[in-house]
Amino acid sequence: MASNRKNQSGAVRFVPALKAVLLCILIGGSCAGYALQKTKIYDLGQQLGARQSKLERLKKDNQDLVTRLAALQRPTHLAQRVGELKLELSRPLPQQMVWITEYRGTPGPTNAPSLQYVRSDR
Repeated sequence: MASNRKNQSGAVRFVPALKAVLLCILIGGSCAGYALQKTKIYDLGQQLGARQSKLERLKKDNQDLVTRLAALQRPTHLAQRVGELKLELSRPLPQQMVWITEYRGTPGPTNAPSLQYVRSDR
């Protein structure tokens, strides 16, 4: 008995179309995912470049501030500022100084074993 299309079920004719649709969705989804990943990589590259330039700028600013702080801490600058602010600061007199001496006593007993060095003349 010859089979013809009228006798075939609808599911048999629907399977190739479903395969084609699924294949198109798979390929299209892969392409969209690839494009999204490339866009994300580009954006991250832009952020990296911006942050690196900001880091370099902050390093330069930090170095400028270190230089400025060193200039402000120089004794000549401090003496000049004292004169400008009329603080009337001066060095202390010798009788105003208190000297503390530190005595070195003998070390107390320890629980550590004593180490001895034996020299051999071989």
